[in-house]
Amino acid sequence: MYDAATFLLHYLHMATYAIGDLQGCYKEFRQLLDLLGFDAAEDKLWLVGDIVNRGPDSLILLRFVKALGNAALMVLGNHDLHLLMVAEGCVRLHRSDTLQEILAAPDRDELLYWLRQQRLLHVENDYVMVHAGLLPTWNVAQAASLAQEVEAALRGNDFREFFSHMYGNQPDRWDDSLAEYDRLRVVTNAMTRMRVCTPDGKMNFSYKGQVQDIPVGYVPWFETPHRASREATVICGHWSALDLQIRNNLIALDTGCLWGGSLTAVRLEDRKVFQVPCAAPAGTTRWR
Repeated sequence: MYDAATFLLHYLHMATYAIGDLQGCYKEFRQLLDLLGFDAAEDKLWLVGDIVNRGPDSLILLRFVKALGNAALMVLGNHDLHLLMVAEGCVRLHRSDTLQEILAAPDRDELLYWLRQQRLLHVENDYVMVHAGLLPTWNVAQAASLAQEVEAALRGNDFREFFSHMYGNQPDRWDDSLAEYDRLRVVTNAMTRMRVCTPDGKMNFSYKGQVQDIPVGYVPWFETPHRASREATVICGHWSALDLQIRNNLIALDTGCLWGGSLTAVRLEDRKVFQVPCAAPAGTTRWR
């Protein structure tokens, strides 16, 4: 016997799967797609960002996602932006980065151009997909408009100038009067880096741990009182210590594949969870 959602999926032969942070874990990604029975001609993948870095196979994974075309929709994460920054010489590689193969690839420029065209936020029906989170005062329409400002900067002719101003922790809260690069930096930081903030929206970028250890005065961004986006279901990743969270208005999907956890997909039509186990590389520590 099928329940209503499964029957509909069976009848229509299509499904939408939201998938957590990949971070260069190509083998596990392909295993998950096999588990899903993914059909690129019928199904859709929603990727929450950070498709590259730290894992062993960022280049092949980036090529694979690009080749999926309209079957895959992604939003940019902080590691994806870091790759673009490194490629333009704005920052140096970190010791733990695994981006060298992309940077030396013959199709590097094509891949990086494609990456710059991706979204910062995606809104569809009652879902909002973003890598990290949304500040408490932003409703969905405002968040979508602000994301488009950053996307325009990434895709425009002056993207290198934007990169030269993108990094930094200040301002650490939103104000409607913010302009130019301060404005774009706050939007980028909230949507790709934030995990916790104060109830009035001051962001803390250093905390990466578990919920019970959050510093006094801060809360998970999605638990701020009267959050303006609370009527939508936000799909996000970025916070591996949070692990899988499925609530009425939240689907958090970073289950620490890179750190020996699992790679997770949620079928949006019925919220069924699919997972494959992941092996942590030697010397890695979870919650980094």
